[in-house]
Amino acid sequence: MKVFAIATPKPTLTPDKLQQYMPAEVPATLQHYLDGTVEQFWFREKSGPIFLMNVESIEEAKASLAELPLVANDLMTYEIFPVSPLKPLGRLIQSK
Repeated sequence: MKVFAIATPKPTLTPDKLQQYMPAEVPATLQHYLDGTVEQFWFREKSGPIFLMNVESIEEAKASLAELPLVANDLMTYEIFPVSPLKPLGRLIQSK
């Protein structure tokens, strides 16, 4: 299943803490990408990353994100929601 995970930094994520955790956060994120859990990623200035994840369940997405240092240290949260292809597009094909 595909899910979007949208990051929100907590007020406790200061610039100093960000500098402290980024050396571990970046390789951890890259490992998720190489493992195929994170399929695509984008960045929103002052908000954080948005991931398109390929997982078996919402619970797997949550568990995977919980391993990231900023989440594990209670400095960032993710809103997670499933996505799928736009179903009404199939009607265009069926009209033949």
